[in-house]
Amino acid sequence: MNKISQLLSSSSKPLIMGVLNLTPDSFSDGGKYNQIDEALKHVEGMVNSGADIIDIGAESSRPGAGIISVNAERDRLEPTLKEIKKVFDIPISIDTYKPEIMKLSIDYGVDMINDIYALQKPGAIAAISNSNTLVCLMHMQNSPKNMQNSPQYKNIVLEVESFFKTRTADLNKAGIKNERIMLDPGFGFGKTFEHNIDLFKKINQFTKLTFPLLVGVSRKSMVKKMVGDIENDIIQASVLLACLAVQNGARILRVHDVKETFNAISVLEAV
Repeated sequence: MNKISQLLSSSSKPLIMGVLNLTPDSFSDGGKYNQIDEALKHVEGMVNSGADIIDIGAESSRPGAGIISVNAERDRLEPTLKEIKKVFDIPISIDTYKPEIMKLSIDYGVDMINDIYALQKPGAIAAISNSNTLVCLMHMQNSPKNMQNSPQYKNIVLEVESFFKTRTADLNKAGIKNERIMLDPGFGFGKTFEHNIDLFKKINQFTKLTFPLLVGVSRKSMVKKMVGDIENDIIQASVLLACLAVQNGARILRVHDVKETFNAISVLEAV
């Protein structure tokens, strides 16, 4: 069985997914972990702090981000991924939408593909269909380059729910079974602050679809809009939102601040 599937089935405790950005321009920590030794130190810190999964991204998806080539993404990702797999026995997720990078990652034995385009790019479904790798389908309106220009919804919850139903049906037709699929509402991806808040308040609507729900609000602009730009305030608010997400059915939390999230979830589980 896939390592992440084992973790999800063996405990009701939410899983903590620690973020490793190998990009120079990510919104929170761009440029910090470009060197392999720094990346390994960061992974070690996250593992020791309670991370269950490491999510590695080599292309920024922040608002306004441009596209990089397959070769550029491979050059950023492969050396670090290779070393992480040597040193750590922890489930790995790869944040990519490119089929070529998906295939490369699966060859290295990663446990999940985390795709902001929900396998909509040509060749993406085929890239993972014959593996046992999990996939996280995220909702996004438009693309990172233009997603925040003027996002519009008539009913965001119903539209995101409809998107998930369509995508999961498409994957089923391609032979990807439901037990390999999880869902991410995509906070901050083609959504205004008001859209994000509305969506967050109704997270439990998506648990009715019976797929594990991944929530990532850590350090996002919606948090900064609520509490300002002081880092400690952002961390505290992010952790509080993570706890609220868990109370409303989230099974995986994608976070930058693993220790703080782990401690908060431990308290939540104890009381």
